[in-house]
Amino acid sequence: MQLVFLGAPGVGKGTQADKVSAQYGVMKISTGDLLREAVRNRTKLGLEAKSYMDQGKLVPDSVVIGLVRDKLVDPSSAKGFILDGFPRTVPQAEALATVLDERRIRLDRVINFQVPRAEIVKRLSGRRSCPKCQATYHMEFAPSKDGLSCDRCGEALVQRSDDQREAIETRLKVYEEQTAPLISFYDGKHMLSHLDSVGSVESVYQNLTKVLAVYHSA
Repeated sequence: MQLVFLGAPGVGKGTQADKVSAQYGVMKISTGDLLREAVRNRTKLGLEAKSYMDQGKLVPDSVVIGLVRDKLVDPSSAKGFILDGFPRTVPQAEALATVLDERRIRLDRVINFQVPRAEIVKRLSGRRSCPKCQATYHMEFAPSKDGLSCDRCGEALVQRSDDQREAIETRLKVYEEQTAPLISFYDGKHMLSHLDSVGSVESVYQNLTKVLAVYHSA
């Protein structure tokens, strides 16, 4: 089962990708996670990416495609994968198609997660994370016990720079201008399914598994 999860920042596609990965045994490939790891490790690519991420802008294709290509050839992806956060532009989608063709890998389905803009802003602006162990919380939906520190390690929680309101608006504008055209791209290839992602994590997941059932059984 080889999948792409599309959707604006904050629609919950990462959470759903984690659940699919755990249930079906496929690798979740999140460019956001890959890039943040590179930033933490202060690699050359990480330092280059940081200036873009802090402003809520897209990281250059040359950085992202290299990271994804390495993951696709990793043995951990042999049973299948979910691409979460990649591709983000039509050129990236075309580059992905080339990589998959070279390796004779078939992309089964592209899921487009849909959430109203106001709900996205609410979700993202309330997120907090632990800079030490990377645990994540939400001030309203999933707060830590005291709302200030991490339940796991006690470190003070922080708001990521790209989750501040100004950066959120920039991220959504970038998505609408550069990433939304992917919907038409994959729709034209008859590979796209839309998924209403408003509601609880479990209710969204139940609807998602109905879409995926045909590809898992194949």
